[in-house]
Amino acid sequence: MGCKIQILIDNPGSWMWDFAERLKQAVSKKASIAIHSDSGQVRKGDYLFLLSCSRIYPKEKLRLNRHNLVIHASALPEGRGFAPLSWQVLEGKKSIPVTMFEAAEEVDSGEIYSKEMIELDGSELIDELREKIYGKIESMVLRVLEQGLPQGKEQKGKPTYYRRRTPFDSELDPDKSIAEQFNLLRIADNKRYPAFFKFRGKEYVLHIFKKSIETK
Repeated sequence: MGCKIQILIDNPGSWMWDFAERLKQAVSKKASIAIHSDSGQVRKGDYLFLLSCSRIYPKEKLRLNRHNLVIHASALPEGRGFAPLSWQVLEGKKSIPVTMFEAAEEVDSGEIYSKEMIELDGSELIDELREKIYGKIESMVLRVLEQGLPQGKEQKGKPTYYRRRTPFDSELDPDKSIAEQFNLLRIADNKRYPAFFKFRGKEYVLHIFKKSIETK
């Protein structure tokens, strides 16, 4: 196991931590792996994967690893920035690109190595959406270990950017129907940022779950 892999998840509240141990187990069969919560912990190695990071990776650290790889759920250069999966679900998209690219000094601007698609049927709630994204992340990381990186391609086109989402973005409008706001309910996190609405001077919190299909 001569290859040294590092994973950086610098947001302590990130959903990616829910999958960190699973990713470590998958990668440890092929390479040594360390998972970091702060860029100051990163050391020299082969591949650094920056997953669900909320801070700009220091440019002086880009030389520590042979490649610094970001996996981002948008068709770059469109959809740079924050929470691309959630924004695209809100837009009603049913095909979500997952792009792996080289980290660069300018945010989300590096050369693209690969892109895969996630297909949605429109019923998935946040846990199912994250499961699909994680599946692509794991397969992309393992493919790099098995096959190396293909030739990178420069991003082409006009960049667009998504802003950072906050818990306030989970607010529902009581005057609108559930159907009109279903995509917002789909991306609400019952623990981290649940859906809520204000009505008659009070604030109410909603938790959403998909009912299991019972068989007789």
